[in-house]
Amino acid sequence: MVNQNPEQIARDKIDQMLEAAGWVVQSIKKINFEQGEGQAVREYQTDAGPADYVLFVDKRAVGVIEAKREEAGQKITEVESQTEGYANATLKWVKNKEPLLFLYESTGIITRFTDGRDPKPRSREVFSFHRPETMREWLERGNSLRQRLQDIPPLNPQKLPAHELDLRDCQEIAITNLEQSLKEDRPRALIQMATGAGKTYTAITAMYRILEYAKGKRILFLVDTKNLGEQAEQEMLNYTPSDDTRKFTELYTVQRLKSRYVPKDAAVCISTIQRMYSILKDEELDEGIEETNPAEQLIKPKEPVPVAYNPKVPLEFFDFIFIDECHRSIYNLWQQVLDYFDAYLIGLTATPDNRTYGFFKKNVVSNYDHEKAVSDGVNVGNEVFTIETKITKDGEVLKAKQQIERREKVTRKRRWEQQDEDEAYSGKQLDRDIVNPDQIRTVIKSFKMSLPEIFPGRKEVPKTLIFAKSDSHADDIIQTVREEFAEGNAFCKKVTYKVAKDRKDKEGNVIEAGEDPKSVLSQFRNDYNPRIAVTVDMIATGTDVKSLECLVFMRDVKSRNYFEQMKGRGTRTQDHDDLKKVTPSAKSAKTHYVIVDAIGVTKSLKTASSPLITKPSVPLKDLAMGVMMGASDTDTVSSLAGRLARLDKQLDEEDKIRIEKESGGKRLTQIVSDLFSAIDADKVEDRACELAGQPPGTNPGDDKRNEAQAELVSQAANVFNGDLVELIDNIRREKDQKIDHENLDEIIRAEWDKESIDKAQDVAKEFSQYLQNNKNEIDALEIFFDQPHRRRELTFEMISEVMKKLKADKPQLAPLRIWQAYEQLENYRGQQPINELTALMALIRRVCGIDGQLSTYDASVRKNFQSWIMKTHAGGGDKFNEEQMQWLQMIRDHIISSFHFERDDLEMAPFDAQGGLGRMYQLFGADMNQLINELNEELVA
Repeated sequence: MVNQNPEQIARDKIDQMLEAAGWVVQSIKKINFEQGEGQAVREYQTDAGPADYVLFVDKRAVGVIEAKREEAGQKITEVESQTEGYANATLKWVKNKEPLLFLYESTGIITRFTDGRDPKPRSREVFSFHRPETMREWLERGNSLRQRLQDIPPLNPQKLPAHELDLRDCQEIAITNLEQSLKEDRPRALIQMATGAGKTYTAITAMYRILEYAKGKRILFLVDTKNLGEQAEQEMLNYTPSDDTRKFTELYTVQRLKSRYVPKDAAVCISTIQRMYSILKDEELDEGIEETNPAEQLIKPKEPVPVAYNPKVPLEFFDFIFIDECHRSIYNLWQQVLDYFDAYLIGLTATPDNRTYGFFKKNVVSNYDHEKAVSDGVNVGNEVFTIETKITKDGEVLKAKQQIERREKVTRKRRWEQQDEDEAYSGKQLDRDIVNPDQIRTVIKSFKMSLPEIFPGRKEVPKTLIFAKSDSHADDIIQTVREEFAEGNAFCKKVTYKVAKDRKDKEGNVIEAGEDPKSVLSQFRNDYNPRIAVTVDMIATGTDVKSLECLVFMRDVKSRNYFEQMKGRGTRTQDHDDLKKVTPSAKSAKTHYVIVDAIGVTKSLKTASSPLITKPSVPLKDLAMGVMMGASDTDTVSSLAGRLARLDKQLDEEDKIRIEKESGGKRLTQIVSDLFSAIDADKVEDRACELAGQPPGTNPGDDKRNEAQAELVSQAANVFNGDLVELIDNIRREKDQKIDHENLDEIIRAEWDKESIDKAQDVAKEFSQYLQNNKNEIDALEIFFDQPHRRRELTFEMISEVMKKLKADKPQLAPLRIWQAYEQLENYRGQQPINELTALMALIRRVCGIDGQLSTYDASVRKNFQSWIMKTHAGGGDKFNEEQMQWLQMIRDHIISSFHFERDDLEMAPFDAQGGLGRMYQLFGADMNQLINELNEELVA
């Protein structure tokens, strides 16, 4: 066999790539323009010398390829001048007058492309070559996409019709900056926008403008779970652009992909990244994979199967890819999907981490975080209420010689055994190795007892989500919640993304239908019940429940990003009418949400998160089988080793001997040690140098490192076989939880977190400062602060003006939120305000010093009324008779609800039914007007 030189190897690969993309590769001596849609002619003569390849479409020379050996990839941009030279040269026989437009440099490994039609032609890396029919379309259209992007007009919300005037500032900024980024030909852009700020709406607006003004051909909206795709589709169905009365989906075909077929007539395709990967691989997709986000999925083959060129979906198929929740889906296997397409990448996320910023080259076109969203009233903030129990904090001891209940985790089969020796357990072991029912009960009971303090004035439990550690823990919590709240099954349910399987008999008949998770979530979102939901896995986006006002953490989390996603479930705003539909006793719009920390999650050390490769729900058996079958990547091996190390701590001596016998003499601790050793960076580096025939300390290259790690992992994994994996899995299933009935728990503290107190002080101070700053602009505030003698002039309209301006200027200073802050600061346990306006009135009185401590406005008016009556009666004159007192009390109640009383009010309810102005004059005579003025002044004093 003749050894080929590097140049020929590269050209063979380039020939294969060209043919896959629909080009007919020909030699200059055998040109035949009748073959195929386009021809790639080798060694075509020009007045600058022979070009490696000249591309022809419809007998017209359209492009040139400069081929180089693989080693030239490290300096491929240096080759661009050669390509340009051939593109500008005169071709033999053709006598072209204009330069060729489409320029490639390729090694067969790396390919870069420059479009000469662009405003500032700049090369970019592409997966392969564009198809000849694509170039025909480009030439027929004339100007390039990058040229057309310059034509997108400025976004000016002031000129939008009324139905678009609610475009938020953060959305306008994101769209404007994104379009500027596209005009500058930046290939990647990141839109960071807080949960609830309208990322999808922003993206659809940007897509519409791209399709309408830049005449983009096709857009891919990429999601990582099926339900996110369904939500995006629904938003597109409902979207109406600013300059057209028709829906977005009437103007442009939108298709959510559900099979391997990708319609060419769709302007927007919605797909999970998992489905798009399977489409590129031309494989069927297990639809269950679309239910979970890629960060939770384990890839078991030795190496992720690389994406190959697919003529049904060529690299130029999409011009733009919008990536929803991009912090989860831009890594590892899935990045191949993004690398395949020659498209702009626009990421959407509320919680980027450093890797996300790096992937998008720090091109952050929108940086709208949660704090900004709260200050703008787009999100609501949170308060932290801490519940700490003795056992959660200090753990306990199972005493020797007592009968201990053991429970199998999966089947929940119970048995009782004597405890051999004292066994201490920590709070961190709770609900995994040890279950203490009273610890769960103590937390739930404390939560229930604290609800009047956490949510004063509520008649029902606010919509609450409890985060549990595991399915078993969730089940224990659900049962305890139902008992402690004395409620039925509908009151508390589990929410999950997993479809509960039907229970069948031996003949396959369905005995009990599994509950659809979408149905439970819909009930939680829209119905009165369930009031409390418990979840293990339904934490990420796509599970928004706007009416959710309380998050109870009974599990810790170490990832900062994951914690932010969990908190994000509570940040959604909701107006008063919609909140009342599910929580009837709510007295205002949603103003905040409360984190009830029963595990120390708000205090535990958080690390910068990286995409999670495995989760507790990933079966240990799958990890072991993956490594046995050849998986050698660090994430899989370290995950398996870590899980086995945890299991080893739960084994008794009999289990250890069983594993040692099946493994050919190796203890589980040794297996774990070997696995960790196989991915030790120093050992991998040393072995890689040996394989490369180089001395230690030199650079053996990534290929040798991968080879070395695969070899070391293979050696460590030789111990695994089907029987051993099955044994380990069975032992894991057999491992029991111990149920501690002996040690009862007690509350150490159940109180507002110090940070919540500090936050309450800050918000009260901000509110007070706002009133001071505006006292010269608003009549009601000027009267309260500087002209108390005019208080009798205060009207409903004047107080409403304060409320209107407050909501416009500082929506985060909602009166009921400020009321709650003062409740914390002054330990107030009294009545609640009747409504937002009366709360505002009471708060103004408190800030101005009229009331020395927090008091509802109606309580202040009633107290002043009583004082005025006593003072009047003590003056020696006639006392009011029973009917007069009835009228005075009606006036008092009117002042409570409307702040002011006028003669005209006598012709309205309830006065008109009692005789109105005439009857009051009969009762009080000529003193009537003076009496009205006196009541207006005294009752608001």
